[in-house]
Amino acid sequence: MKSIVLDQEIRYSVYLPPGYEVSTRKYPVLYLLHGFGDDETRWIQRGNVQEIADQAIESGSAVPMIIVMPDAQKSWYLNSEVLEFRYEDFFVQEFIPFIEGKYKCRTAREHRAISGLSMGGHGTIMFAAKYPDLFSSAAPLSAAIWTEERLTKLGQKTWDSFFERVTESKAGDKRINEFTKENFGFFLMSSTPTDELKTVRWYIDCGDGDSFIFGNMSLHELMKDKHIPHEFRVRDGGHNWSYWRNSLPYVLQFVSDGFMKN
Repeated sequence: MKSIVLDQEIRYSVYLPPGYEVSTRKYPVLYLLHGFGDDETRWIQRGNVQEIADQAIESGSAVPMIIVMPDAQKSWYLNSEVLEFRYEDFFVQEFIPFIEGKYKCRTAREHRAISGLSMGGHGTIMFAAKYPDLFSSAAPLSAAIWTEERLTKLGQKTWDSFFERVTESKAGDKRINEFTKENFGFFLMSSTPTDELKTVRWYIDCGDGDSFIFGNMSLHELMKDKHIPHEFRVRDGGHNWSYWRNSLPYVLQFVSDGFMKN
């Protein structure tokens, strides 16, 4: 699609459930976000999303749904601090309305969910925390999140390679500024009013061998302290597609449970 906000074409992939072409019904939508360095094809090529979704729907563990996978480049799904690349604005103001105008979508919040892996897990947390009026369920997988202490100690090369598209090169405590506080997952979950976060159904999943397990466990503890209901899963595995392929059926079932309650 052509984005006015980003002044470029943005590619996306879409999964349509069996029978979509001949059905007159409208379907709930799951926005499924990719990781750092990937694109809109990765959940199809490596995540086996079509096969997994078909099986889940056929078995009855998931309801028929549309799954949308947009390309986010290396934006972290944010409005950048330095380069005027406003991906967050694009996603909320242009992309969701575009999808709901082009496909047979149920457009109420109760029938819209979001999930994603790694950078996409961060995007999931960010969108659900900032826009709880848009998403009924959020399922971050292996979310790339850091506590304040760990973010200040992140290696400089890692910081620069991860965030060169969204913010300037910074070291130590200088990384903790208004931009990170207003956009990075752990800070958002700390500052967003508890009552707003409680309106979202949360499913958090990270492997025990994943480098992001500390951030995800810290998020779990934060949500417990804030009395925010959520499901937290730690299984055997690392930061890889084998783990995420195993996670996807649980995500589809979780968001389906939310869709069916409404």
